[in-house]
Amino acid sequence: MPGDLTAQDADPVVDPSLYQDMEWRSIGPFRGGRSVASTGVTGDPMTYYFGGVGSGVWKTRDAGVTWINVTDSQIATSSVGAIAVAESDPNVVYVGMGEHAIRGVMTSHGNGVYRSTDAGKTWVHMGLDRTRAISRIRVHPKNPDLVYVAAQGAPYGANEERGVYRSSDGGESWELILYVDENSGASDLSMDMTNPRILYAAFWEHRRLPWQVRSGGPGSGFWKSTDSGDTWEKLETGFPELMGKTSIDVSRANPDRVFAMVEA
Repeated sequence: MPGDLTAQDADPVVDPSLYQDMEWRSIGPFRGGRSVASTGVTGDPMTYYFGGVGSGVWKTRDAGVTWINVTDSQIATSSVGAIAVAESDPNVVYVGMGEHAIRGVMTSHGNGVYRSTDAGKTWVHMGLDRTRAISRIRVHPKNPDLVYVAAQGAPYGANEERGVYRSSDGGESWELILYVDENSGASDLSMDMTNPRILYAAFWEHRRLPWQVRSGGPGSGFWKSTDSGDTWEKLETGFPELMGKTSIDVSRANPDRVFAMVEA
């Protein structure tokens, strides 16, 4: 209908100044589910993206005053697990599908990676269909085509399409560069942005069963690469013998500081 707002409209229907005196409130998406993925845009403090576990990807250009859905009718599943914007080109956005926060109520699985080269206006499916749940995407700070994906994998059963994947052509092709086993997936991935050859990966052995979540096992742990993911070393010093869900991150202010979280 004439005057309707579409997902790709650049400007909101209502003058943003009218929102300035309003209290905190829910702005939706209603029944869109939880959000386990969000990101900003380097150099643009007003623009952010978030992904709902049942509502696709949303974007704001006014620091959250108004939001528009930028993936409606363009993606095959609405469950988002990870979002990353290339620092060297903010038009390049990668989205990994599939909720990775396993809990009592789950949404549908994902179908791989989507890429936008026009800041979210249009999206192209880039494969990794059977990864089911993607927990993190990292993009090289100088090369928007060099991208890494942490695939947590299917929650309900064994799944060989787990681990860390790398693409050097913007997602046109993928290489599995770190694999533990069919029951353990990559729950997190971090990059030293001052030296992007250094990567840290967290793995989680888990299974969603009908009446419980089994978390932990020998497949959980941490790995490090110093050659862009060509080879990996398992990190074992200082960690519990048995670990559940794991996550890891590198300080941008001081990359010698690496923070790991462990369910133990």
